[in-house]
Order: sequence, then structure tokens, then C-alpha cells
Amino acid sequence: MSWVCPKCERELLKEGQTHYCARVSVDSLFEGRPAELVLVFDKILAEVADWPDVLVSTTPNCIVFVHRKTFLVIRPMQKVLDVKFYDEKPINGDQIINSILYGGKYATNVRLKSVDDLTPQLFKFIHQSYRLL
Repeated sequence: MSWVCPKCERELLKEGQTHYCARVSVDSLFEGRPAELVLVFDKILAEVADWPDVLVSTTPNCIVFVHRKTFLVIRPMQKVLDVKFYDEKPINGDQIINSILYGGKYATNVRLKSVDDLTPQLFKFIHQSYRLL
């Protein structure tokens, strides 16, 4: 069951949960960014938002996907989307920027420039993060 903060209207897991309390639209995070990044984000959102019990919210710098805990963070940058997800072990591969131990799990970052960067393997990693947390 979720709770909506009356000040920022952000959907959270529980009442009184600590969060950055500010109204931020997804559109504002993509202002001045290439249209291709919006398309990449929309494709990720279309896949992930339909998974059971996923909450999607925005902060001043990123879009956060939560299922019990945060399992995916997408940060629009000037020319790329920085996408972070988690796993029990470090992940290696061509798209991987880093995979760093953080709080008992590995936080892994990839940078996406176009829809061509969206691979079945990437969605598998994101789904593993969803199941892990």
C-alpha cells in the first residue's frame, strides 16, 4: 500500500517516509536534452511501470523506480541517460560504466544515448534489480 505526500504529491511506500519534498515534473528533467533521450526513457518506463507494485517518482535530478526499495534510478544528463540498477554481484559488459559495492549490493551504471542501446540484456539486469529489492 502506498501513501501520497500532501505537499509534493509524490507517491511513497509508507506514510511519513523521508524523501526530497519538491514538486518536479518528468518533463522538466528533460528540458534542453535531446529528444532521443525522451524516447529511451519512455521505452524503459513502458516496460517497467507495468511490473507489480512499482512506484515511479521524480526528484530534482532523477526519476526513481521503487519496489519495496529503489531498484532503478534514471538521471537525464546533457547527452545521455545515466541508468543505475542493483545486483548481488558486480556486472561486467560493454555498456557497464561501473559496478560498485554499495550497502551490501552492487550499484551498476550504464549510459544510454539512443534506443539502440536498449538491449534484452539490459532489461534482464533491470528486472533482476527489481526482484532483488
